[in-house]
Amino acid sequence: MTRDLTQHPTSGAIRVIVVDDHTVMRAGVIALLAADPDIEIVGEAADGRAALELVGRHAPDVALVDLRMPVMDGVATTTAIVARHPRTRVLILTTYDTDADIERGVEAGAIGYLLKDTTREQLADAIRAAARGETVLAPRVAEKLVAKMRQPVQVPLTARETDVLNAVADGLSNAEIGRRLVIAEATVKTHLLRLYAKLDVNDRTRAVVVALERGLLQRGR
Repeated sequence: MTRDLTQHPTSGAIRVIVVDDHTVMRAGVIALLAADPDIEIVGEAADGRAALELVGRHAPDVALVDLRMPVMDGVATTTAIVARHPRTRVLILTTYDTDADIERGVEAGAIGYLLKDTTREQLADAIRAAARGETVLAPRVAEKLVAKMRQPVQVPLTARETDVLNAVADGLSNAEIGRRLVIAEATVKTHLLRLYAKLDVNDRTRAVVVALERGLLQRGR
């Protein structure tokens, strides 16, 4: 479903389409922005495939796109718009703020990610910023992204490194670990040095603690 909403383009206005499978939500967004002289809603669509038709027809400056939709969801829609119509900025407007949803939207190429509790003023300002090519994030979304970036990079351990770490957790010395795993004591030391580097620690005890905290080591088996 698509609908063209303008017959007489307003010179200089930011041209916007609204893409959401909920009719009431689309109508609400359009009503919120109707009084803004800088923004012109040129069309609405109920799914991503219809949205692509609108973008091709109107070449809007900004596409407001919901994340969860039938036929073609917001991530697929964003990816397609960015690839086929790079001058149209995609601004996701959704109720979903999980880490996975945010990452999928941003990775698809959306210039911004807003939540549906955004005020009219915030939404209008976000559309203007997106049209200028500026990244726009809802405060909660920005907090989640920053927290994600601050998390340590998870470096997987090899099977042998896990064996060595389990032996360390059992309180074995390097020599005892060598005998258990049938490897030279020098090889045990090499594995330990690699473990320290991956876990960013300096001693055996801290290596076990950090590995447990990150879920890299399972005990009590």
